[in-house]
Amino acid sequence: MDRETGFVICIGCLLSVLAAAGVVLFYRHKERRMYRVLGQMLSDAMEGVFEERRYDETMQSALEARWAAYLSARELAVKRQAEEKEKIKTLIADISHQTKTPIANLLLYSELLLEQELPRMAGEYALSVKEQAQKLNFLIAALVRMSRLETGILVLHPETGSVNELLRRVYLQMRPKAEEKGLELILEETKGEYQAVFDTKWTEEAVVNIVDNAVKYTDQGSVTMGICPFELFCSIQVRDTGAGIPEEEQTKIFSRFYRGTAAGSSDGVGIGLYLAREILSKEGGYIKVSSRPGEGSVFSVYLNSKK
Repeated sequence: MDRETGFVICIGCLLSVLAAAGVVLFYRHKERRMYRVLGQMLSDAMEGVFEERRYDETMQSALEARWAAYLSARELAVKRQAEEKEKIKTLIADISHQTKTPIANLLLYSELLLEQELPRMAGEYALSVKEQAQKLNFLIAALVRMSRLETGILVLHPETGSVNELLRRVYLQMRPKAEEKGLELILEETKGEYQAVFDTKWTEEAVVNIVDNAVKYTDQGSVTMGICPFELFCSIQVRDTGAGIPEEEQTKIFSRFYRGTAAGSSDGVGIGLYLAREILSKEGGYIKVSSRPGEGSVFSVYLNSKK
């Protein structure tokens, strides 16, 4: 091979390498552009300013078009969801408003009847009307709260607060009901003041529901409330001396409208523990139960110790 031929071959090889490098750079540029466009489309959708554009028929643009179609459908779904949430919010407000006056009247008139001299049977009927109106009032209020939680209408605002003070308020609220049933409600002494992150109003309702459940299903003995601190959580423990919960039911008791076999004829609709779990989960906490039939139950509420 002479020098001139070798030179031509070298030039050819160099041009081939440059051409290959050019092709690689070209496709890398297209790939970066595609990722940049798709990323911008996603950012626009997340910010709620996405607009569908026209694209040509290349494979890359076909992918962009499919991505745009998906984001457009998602944007529409988000808007529809917001509209449905607003409709549900209005419906809940209407139900709450429309039922408030009739129930209040039922309670008022039944109390007025009970103040009168009535035949024995008539008195029993009036008392039954009052009790059923109270149950209906409680049920509607619970259903409204449940719907607000599930649809996101009700927003919790967790802030750092005193767990000790939270338990003291629950104790004062629930002590009369426990004493009325002949039970001892015990608030254990703690060595210090403990802080956690929770929504004061709704977390108090969650703990009240748990203590109320313990009182309701404990026939004799006591219900004890205490605090057990951990590094990341502060635990509120509610222990009772009731009949206990079978193992196969322990995963079901936090479901909506579920009532265990031990419920019997006790008052309740199976919403209290469900609401408690929903409230706690929405503020980053959780609840669990430990129980054995005949040995009572322990409900443990875990609240975040750090914001």
